[in-house]
Parts: sequence; structure tokens; C-alpha cells
Amino acid sequence: MIGSGISGTSLARRSLHGLALSAALASLAACGGGRDRPQVDVTAAQVNAIGVNSFLWRASLETLSFMPLMQADSRGGVIVTDWYTNPDNPGERVKLSVSILDQDLRADALRVAASREVSQAGGWVAAPVQAATVQRLEDIILTKARELRRSAING
Repeated sequence: MIGSGISGTSLARRSLHGLALSAALASLAACGGGRDRPQVDVTAAQVNAIGVNSFLWRASLETLSFMPLMQADSRGGVIVTDWYTNPDNPGERVKLSVSILDQDLRADALRVAASREVSQAGGWVAAPVQAATVQRLEDIILTKARELRRSAING
């Protein structure tokens, strides 16, 4: 469930729509007969509907789709979930923050931070998160992003 109403499909459509719109504007700017009009030089690689790598963004949203979202900022590349409690373990809850730091699909362009709390004496108490857990989540997102890129390249 994505609380912001953003889906990977609609995000992809918006990206394609942005590319098509930019290409159309570039074509219109190039037309004009002998009139002095500014020329627009827009290449597909330079047009981004979002401010970060779209494959990392989509992979992050898809990976976290089971968690309620508090914030999803595609320009800044930040996704913050609300607390999630696994029905199989109601005495523990987690909250995640994903930051996408670049427009390139690279491992160092992704940062995941996790908070964990356990139920004690009727309240929630902060508990440590294993570094391997955060690393595993980053690996899942990166693998999914690479799969999305391969799918886009291969049609």
C-alpha cells in the first residue's frame, strides 16, 4: 500500500509523458521558418521528471509498498515510512527512511536508515537495528532497480 497514491506505473507514465512533452516542445522551437526563435536542445538523457534516479525511486517504492508512507518526495529523493508492525510479531515495529542521493544508478546513491522499537510495559522502547538488516534492504532495492533498468533497455 502506498499512502501517497503514487504507483510505479503512473510514475513511469508521467516520466514518458514528460519526455514526450519535452520532445514536442523542442520540435516546435525548431520550427519557425526564417524567424529568429531560440533553439531548444533537449536530449532524453537530460530530461528527468523526478530529481533522482527513476529506477532507484521505483524500486524503493515497490520494495516498501507493504509499509504505510508518511512522505515521498521524488525531487529530493526521500521516502519515509510510518511505523510498521508485522502481524506475526506485534511486539516490534520498524520505521524506514530511504534517501536517493544521485541521478545515477550506483550503490552509493542509496541510503537506508531504520528505527526499531519493541513493546515493553505498555510502551514502545527504542531497540537496535542490525547493520546487516539495513544492508540487506539496500541490496534488495539495488537489485530491483537493476532489474527495472534491464527491463527498460530490453523493451
